[in-house]
Amino acid sequence: MTAGERVVVVGAGVAGLTTAVVLAEAGASVHVIAEQVPGVTSLAAGAMWGPYLVEPKDKVDQWGQRSLGIFRELAQDPVTGVRLTSGIEASRTAEAAPDWATTLPGFRPCERAELPAGFTAGYRFTVPLIDMPTYLDYLLRRLSDAGGVLEQRRLTSLSDASPASAIVNCAGLGARDLVPDPDLRPIRGQHVVVTNPGLTEFFSEDTGLSPDLLCFYPHGDTVVLGGTAIDGEGDLAPDDKSAAGILARCAEVEPRLAEARVLEHRIGARPTRATIRVESNRWEDGTLVVHNYGHGGAGVTLSWGCAEEARTLLATK
Repeated sequence: MTAGERVVVVGAGVAGLTTAVVLAEAGASVHVIAEQVPGVTSLAAGAMWGPYLVEPKDKVDQWGQRSLGIFRELAQDPVTGVRLTSGIEASRTAEAAPDWATTLPGFRPCERAELPAGFTAGYRFTVPLIDMPTYLDYLLRRLSDAGGVLEQRRLTSLSDASPASAIVNCAGLGARDLVPDPDLRPIRGQHVVVTNPGLTEFFSEDTGLSPDLLCFYPHGDTVVLGGTAIDGEGDLAPDDKSAAGILARCAEVEPRLAEARVLEHRIGARPTRATIRVESNRWEDGTLVVHNYGHGGAGVTLSWGCAEEARTLLATK
């Protein structure tokens, strides 16, 4: 990639916008094409930094740590929507803490008295929480400041993004049809946003592969309550039964949430495959295509590391 080279980024979720920012600030002429600006799945994220059921582990660790460092820097400026927040991740089955958690500031096992009823183990740490509507607006402003251009339209194939010297595919679940990639599948996620009754710390349950998640993330005047992880389901319509279950699970852990006023429902479809795809190939006409998708529930967590790898792939091919 040379300065001024025209690069088209497909997708305006957190992966696409972060990649576009990285490329534009490196001197590329960046043109983002997306049907949704910003992407609805990224808007629906909670969001707490933490590698979440994604592979390959060695690359995920690298991408995650790089992103963690950048989120810590962004947390110094409140306009980014990123804050360093303390809280608890707990388990009902006495699971050991994941490797990534033990390296975080303030990590320590919880005392029994700190755990809600029914939980047998937990640990405290401090981690970036990201208020996604605010954060995605910040990325859009940063992209504009770097000279990036946005075009809102639907593509039927990646070739529709031409002409370009390079195309970066950050289409999320859309890559299933655009590539096409039959290995990509949706995992439906739903969050409920409520007024904040005074919470300053997050809580998250290690629920493993269960479709019923339990977490709450305070963002100033609001709290994002979660959630669901329904494998193979991509419908984005609100589900009242799921919402009621989310509210009940969260209120059982934090009774103050029982009286909180519901503000909105956020639904997304996590783009999931066996392994995240960050790699390149070249079309017969010479166009370089870099893929950056399939992050599942870890799109925010890995966003900066994957974006920088995409930049490296553009520079070395």
